[in-house]
Amino acid sequence: MQQQLTLFRTSRHALTALALAAAPWAQAVCLDDAQIAQWVQSYEARTPAANPPEMSPEDGKCTRNKLMAAFEAAGRKPVGYKAGLTSAAVQKRFNTDQPVWGRLYKGALLANRTVVSASFGARPLFEADMVVRVSSTAINRATTPLQVLNSIDRVVPYIELPDLMVEDPKTLNGASVEAINVGSRLGVIGDSIRIPAFRDERYAFLAALQGMEITIRDQTGTKLGGGRGGDLMAQPLNAVIWLTQALQKEGIALKVGDWVSLGSFSALLTPSAGQTITIDYQGLPGAQPVEVTFE
Repeated sequence: MQQQLTLFRTSRHALTALALAAAPWAQAVCLDDAQIAQWVQSYEARTPAANPPEMSPEDGKCTRNKLMAAFEAAGRKPVGYKAGLTSAAVQKRFNTDQPVWGRLYKGALLANRTVVSASFGARPLFEADMVVRVSSTAINRATTPLQVLNSIDRVVPYIELPDLMVEDPKTLNGASVEAINVGSRLGVIGDSIRIPAFRDERYAFLAALQGMEITIRDQTGTKLGGGRGGDLMAQPLNAVIWLTQALQKEGIALKVGDWVSLGSFSALLTPSAGQTITIDYQGLPGAQPVEVTFE
C-alpha cells in the first residue's frame, strides 16, 4: 500500500511538471539577454519585436530594467521618466488598475511644431500629455500636489509619441507595457507655462490643472479626442507623487533637471502621413497649443 501511495505521488508530481513544461506561458518570465538584444535591434530598426510572454508585475519590471540597461549601454542618455497608465481609460485598455513607469532618453523631446515621420516607430501612436521639470530634490518627499508644484520649474504641454513596438499590441497588459519601457520613443514639447510665485495663486493653478479641458484636432479642425485634467489620477501632479514612491521602491530618486511625463489625458491615436495635430489645454492660464506634423 505504501509503495502504491509513493508511486501515485511520484506520478502526480511528474504530471504536474510535464503540464508546466508544456505550458511555459503559465509561468511569468523575465526576458533573457538574447531576447533583450533582439528587442533593442527591432527598436532601432523600427520593426515589430516579438511579443513578450505573459508576465507578472515583477517580471515586467525586471524586463524593463534589462531593456533600459541595454539602451544605456548603447549610448542612450536618460533625461527623465514617464509615468504611464495613469488614467482609468488607458488602464482599462491594458487590463490593469496600476500605473507603470519607464525612462525618457536624450533626443526624445522634440521642438514644438516639428515634423515627424508617421512611421516613427514600429507601432506608432500619439496622445495628449504634459511634462514637468524637477527643480528641487524635495520632490522625492512630496505627498501633495502643492509640494510637487513647489519642486518644479516648468509645466509644459506635450504630445507624446509612444511606440508599442511589438507584433501584436492588443495582447499587452500592464506588466508587458512596463516591460517595453512604457513605449517610450519621442514627444513634442510645447511652450512652458509660468508657475505662479505666490501660494494662493499656486492653489488656483492646481485647480486649473485639474479642471482644464484638453482637445485634440487635426489640420481640418476636426476633433479627434481629448479629456480633462482630472482624468489623470484626479489631479495631474498626483502622477509625480505616484512616480516618486514607485522609484523609491527600486532605490531611485528624481534629480534636479529630470523631466517627468505625466501620462495620457486622451485615448491613444494612430498617426497618418499628412496630418497636423494640435492640442489645446483650455482653462489653464498661460497654456499655448502644442503641434506636430506627420509626413
